[in-house]
Amino acid sequence: MKFALSLLCVAASLSTPAFAAGEGNETASLLAEVIRINTSNPPGEEGKLAEFLARKFGPLGFEIDIIPTPETGKAHFIARLRGDGSKKPILIAAHADVVGVEREKWSVDPFAGVMKDGYVFGRGAIDFKGGLAVFAQAVMMIARNKIPLSRDIIFLSEADEEGGKYNTSWLAESHWDKLDCEFSLNEGGWIIKNPDGTVRYVSISTADKSGVSLLLTARGTSTHSSMPRPDNAIFTLSKAMAKIADYDTKPLLTPSTREFFLTLAKTSKPPMSDHFRNLAEGTDPALVHAADLEISKDPLLHAVMRNTIAPVLMNAGFRGNVIPGSAQATINFRTIPGTNAEDLIGEIKGVIQDDRVEVTVATSGVSGRRTMTASSQDTELYRALVSQSKAVYPEAAVTPYLFQAGTDSSAWRMRGIPVYGIYPYPISAEDLTRMHGNDERVSIESLRTGTELIYKTLLDVAAKK
Repeated sequence: MKFALSLLCVAASLSTPAFAAGEGNETASLLAEVIRINTSNPPGEEGKLAEFLARKFGPLGFEIDIIPTPETGKAHFIARLRGDGSKKPILIAAHADVVGVEREKWSVDPFAGVMKDGYVFGRGAIDFKGGLAVFAQAVMMIARNKIPLSRDIIFLSEADEEGGKYNTSWLAESHWDKLDCEFSLNEGGWIIKNPDGTVRYVSISTADKSGVSLLLTARGTSTHSSMPRPDNAIFTLSKAMAKIADYDTKPLLTPSTREFFLTLAKTSKPPMSDHFRNLAEGTDPALVHAADLEISKDPLLHAVMRNTIAPVLMNAGFRGNVIPGSAQATINFRTIPGTNAEDLIGEIKGVIQDDRVEVTVATSGVSGRRTMTASSQDTELYRALVSQSKAVYPEAAVTPYLFQAGTDSSAWRMRGIPVYGIYPYPISAEDLTRMHGNDERVSIESLRTGTELIYKTLLDVAAKK
């Protein structure tokens, strides 16, 4: 569908072109195509998606770069839409790779891009091919409409975000001239729906949690399974893991997280409004604890306010008739900025209270990312995101946010460039549980309003005034 564009110059300013409702359907169709290109990582093979995007962006006047990595089939895609250079570029980034699937647990083919019941189904629909489709559609719409720009818009499709060494940190080291910008937009905060479908809040992430994996190792005597001994490594590890399972870390609120929970207090009814307020501002430990228990029933909110603990790998034994001499478990922590691995090791040792279990930093899994200062809320991009979120979702509160996971934003944040994150489509709590899970999906209507939000935000910060 072609979009009608009316450019009206009044007092040397450019009016905002109307957003056509059909754009959501075009975004959904683009997402379905993107899902059909299987970029499960490993191995990733993001080069296939890069070639697909080049065919979409190239005819619209973008300068195209496909940056191959040393790993065959893995590549980054960069498309630059030139402005007049009076302002520094904005970079809008989305990762092309997705996690793998358990095919037998899906009701549809996870790589078919099925559209039904008002949704697009498929691996990456939420994380983050849905965002890639929204970002790409909004940027291509600006090109189609030939909007005069005061700054370049750089669209980046990233490789290796879900795991791998050729991610944006590698790309920034080798091709920074293609990525330098005033500020950047990436994945991050959420647009959360109420049960009735209205939007409750828009959260814009200004910082990410980091990741640290700890390795728990229990040792005992390796012997024949017919003659078990008290120093059984598997039993020792199991007892340690049971203690960790019954343990939860204490809330640790950053300034943005405190503001986030105060926003939820304003948009909630008692008793939840009181719980949110008590968590953010309370001084009575009993009330804070009660608030923590109630709020933590929501897995997302539980994750936002603390260092989370998740067992992800176990390794013990090699034959059915041998008691192994060691047993190991890998625990993944997603940490609040300011937390270090030594603190976590001490905390977990205190929980286990068993010298037979060694606790060390794992050499594999999610590694610790450098703690970055939260991006400023006093930038043109952050203000535009707030303004346009209120315009597109007038019933919603808008708040800064600490993203509960990690992203590839550190390549810019470590260089002092503000990065803001958003999953650009309203989502329900139920659909959020499908991310990295089974029957992942995003609604077509959410894609429409999300595309409108990003399109208007880009116009706000990049179009000539």
